[in-house]
Amino acid sequence: MRAIGAGFGRTGTLSLKTALERLGFGPCHHMVEVMKRPGQARRWLAVAEGRAEGRPVDWDDLLKGYDSCVDWPSAAYWRELAGHYPEAKVILTVRDPERWLASMNATVFKQRLRGATLPGRALSWVSSLLGTDFAVFSRMVGLTVEQRVFGGRVDGPEHLLETFRANIEEVTAAIPPHRLLRFEVRQGWEPLCGFLGVPVPDEPFPRVNDSAAFERSARERIGPLLLRRSG
Repeated sequence: MRAIGAGFGRTGTLSLKTALERLGFGPCHHMVEVMKRPGQARRWLAVAEGRAEGRPVDWDDLLKGYDSCVDWPSAAYWRELAGHYPEAKVILTVRDPERWLASMNATVFKQRLRGATLPGRALSWVSSLLGTDFAVFSRMVGLTVEQRVFGGRVDGPEHLLETFRANIEEVTAAIPPHRLLRFEVRQGWEPLCGFLGVPVPDEPFPRVNDSAAFERSARERIGPLLLRRSG
């Protein structure tokens, strides 16, 4: 593990994943990997349930094959990962808090509200009954993001903004300056490449997964979860 993302989702993490892989720090783990790859949702759910009970995590096995990780679920465990991989660089993606919250409301929390509707609950019930990955994924996100990161409160703007700012403060206080990059994706290649010690590519910095793209990709990725059974 050479680079660990400590920033919240909707701070440009998919753009950062794409950039890290372009720079040779890939494959890079991200929530999209959990949705795409059979078995990942169940393994990360086991982490969430095990951490709540104090059980240790085999990070090497869980992240085997990945050279970096960003976004949730791994970002919820940035402190543990930074301790387990002491040579890894830590990248804290940030953005204007109000714009971050607006993006969360338009994407992640919008999906959550859909899941709370009668059709959404019925879908989860059928998924649980059939043993497909959709219910597993939903429970993993609930435990990892809603409970661990936000303390079970995801409907109060002041609390959400306070949690967002607190994460930035905690990461900044815990990680030595030489090991930490506080990064806004709009800054482009230069600060990221300088921090990682690699040349700047002769191409635009990737800009992916805006709110509209999130909506499209969420629909595409949820379908397989509803059908897939993995151990």
